[in-house]
Amino acid sequence: MLVNSHAEENVFARVPEVAAQTDPVLRHLDRLLDDEILFSQVKADLARRHPRTLVCGRHSTPVEVILRLLIVKHLYHWSFQETEDRVNDSLVLRWFCRVYFEHVPDDTTMIRWTQLIRPETMHGLNDRAVELAAQAKVIKGRKLRLDGTCVQTCIHHPTDSGLLVDSVRVLSRFVGRAKPLVEGKMAGVKEACRKRLRSARLSAQRLHRLVRRAGEQPETAKVEQQQTLYQQLITSTEQMVRQAKQVTTCLLQHTQKPAQQLVEAAKQVLPLVKRVIVQARTRVLEGKQVAADDKVLSLFEAHTRIIPRHKGGALIEFGRQVEIDEVEGGIVTRYQVLEHPDEHGQGLQALEHHHHLFGHPPRMLAGDRGVHSAETEVQALAAGVEVVAIPAVGKVSPLRQAVEGRTDTTLEAGVSLARRHRGENRKFTPGLWVT
Repeated sequence: MLVNSHAEENVFARVPEVAAQTDPVLRHLDRLLDDEILFSQVKADLARRHPRTLVCGRHSTPVEVILRLLIVKHLYHWSFQETEDRVNDSLVLRWFCRVYFEHVPDDTTMIRWTQLIRPETMHGLNDRAVELAAQAKVIKGRKLRLDGTCVQTCIHHPTDSGLLVDSVRVLSRFVGRAKPLVEGKMAGVKEACRKRLRSARLSAQRLHRLVRRAGEQPETAKVEQQQTLYQQLITSTEQMVRQAKQVTTCLLQHTQKPAQQLVEAAKQVLPLVKRVIVQARTRVLEGKQVAADDKVLSLFEAHTRIIPRHKGGALIEFGRQVEIDEVEGGIVTRYQVLEHPDEHGQGLQALEHHHHLFGHPPRMLAGDRGVHSAETEVQALAAGVEVVAIPAVGKVSPLRQAVEGRTDTTLEAGVSLARRHRGENRKFTPGLWVT
């Protein structure tokens, strides 16, 4: 049964004084997190774990404990395991997380509860935090700054051979786990559950050795050998797809939960593997190009996109483009994970969201060239914005240069600091960017 909180003990009465000395941020966050609206939004998501979570079963980890543990994790940039250990050893953190002398939840428990919190709830929590800041007169919404950044996903550099090997590995693991469930219930179990990872890896290794021996043989012979090895990889992957389909058909006749979980996993990965096969055949064997939006970059982080960079360093990055809105005081009012790496039009959405939060347009709107468009500037001025400081693309007049000189670069510096300090350039966590 889902419960709200543990019973508070008097032994922690003087801990807030110690917390104010050791980390004043915790004392301020403690007052902020007592907000009933924030609590209700998180509780509504956690109640979705099972149909009768609110009324039946043993007592769960309290809602406020889960929320505060996640806040501590992101505040100090800890892993789930490190969060468990640090809270377990600290009286101040036990008080802040409302664990008191109860057992600190295991890291796997925190992971399971975290997966229930929806991105919409995270946006709602951020809006509520901005609302509370406005009520406390910390911010007034006079300035609005926009900037975008690429948050990279944890994937290896995508290559056609690497994706094919990943496909064979995932499907081999799938049929290996399904073998005990289908033995004796389908013909040719041994062949259907055969793993082909070893042959796929050997083909990939020969391919890599061939590429490293550049200039040692004629280019024509090298291309022919490369296509032959890729054809072997594609054939192994197609055979694994056929085996996985046979095993899935047999698993559909089972009613056990493990069988249903395997079927769901197969339904998610098989379409991606088929796209990888088509992509490799098109690019390598047929010599044609594949549109960036249609490319599969990872089987495990399927949301990954190709983000072209127009600055120094890497030419491209693999992840998602995130648009961030900030007002005076460094308060992030909105963040949006873009489906495509195109920031055009985000200025109008930012203005609409800003008006919803504060009830009036900002006096100044600033951004970089990525968000510039003629419509954005015209509509922003019509909405009541006094100064639009967004650099235009191409050659500009001296008057325009004077206007663009007012652009505030504080947000860009803040985003860069967040990437270095929080490690967001290494890991993309949907919905948890600003917590």
